Amino acid sequence: MTTPANALPAGVRVFERGWLSSNNILCVGDDQATLIDSGYATHAEQTVALVESALGGRALDALLNTHLHSDHCGGNAALQARYPNVLTRIPPGESQAVVQWDERALSFQATGQQCERFGFDGLLQPGTSERIGGMPWQIHAAPGHDPHSVVLFEPASNTLISADALWESGFGIVFPELTGEPSFDQVAATLDLIERLRPRRVIPGHGSVFDDVARALTTARRRLDGLIRDPRRHARHAVKVLMKFKLLELQSTTRADWDRWVAQTPYFETIRLRFFPDWTLAALSSEALNDLVDAGAVQRTEHYIRNS
Repeated sequence: MTTPANALPAGVRVFERGWLSSNNILCVGDDQATLIDSGYATHAEQTVALVESALGGRALDALLNTHLHSDHCGGNAALQARYPNVLTRIPPGESQAVVQWDERALSFQATGQQCERFGFDGLLQPGTSERIGGMPWQIHAAPGHDPHSVVLFEPASNTLISADALWESGFGIVFPELTGEPSFDQVAATLDLIERLRPRRVIPGHGSVFDDVARALTTARRRLDGLIRDPRRHARHAVKVLMKFKLLELQSTTRADWDRWVAQTPYFETIRLRFFPDWTLAALSSEALNDLVDAGAVQRTEHYIRNS
């Protein structure tokens, strides 16, 4: 779904994607056309088609990533192949891991997700600005959900591209917390930053563009308070989200292949050891799968597991 142009600054279009992909934000000005975030690898062909259709015969000049989770950068390689002269910029925190293509240092191996190798030409340094679609956008560090994430703010229109730091109904999983790196305070600090910026409109990483920012911040802080009180709730939610993500990718798989994927995906064992040391991995994954079945999100038979 594309957000109406009259709800956004001139030249900005949002391709609202369903899971698995993040939203893609296309900013077109007289001097350049820039795409922010590229979706998941299995949707890369569709991402390229959306960009081609929007640009007509014009080239894509720049590709930016707010952070390097697979649902935000999985289309990078396909876009770089389609537009060989596109200049790609990423946040600095994981740049060396991208150069070496270290899938362990990046999040792809730990989550059991995929991302085709891509390169980059420059960095999105927090505290600087980037000319996007003919307008200067401020780059702000936004750790929490991902320690290296940035958000982008255009002060003339008071528009914020918030990635997964703020959604209309919350924010993304706080991944560092799952591995023993306390980060809930960073989530709170990023929410405070957004409040100080006073955006009039927010383009989130997932979901529709929204303008009731005060309400979204209240919702996010309420959710954060609940997770601080019960970190195990956050861990259980993370297990279910990672499982649902994979089922959205696969659509259907055998029980044997599913059990093998769970066993080979490091985050599940990391979460078990940190939050549920008295459980077996089989018990933890079975409870999460049961919850997804009970919620109608997954179908299960004796031999197969399917996305609903």
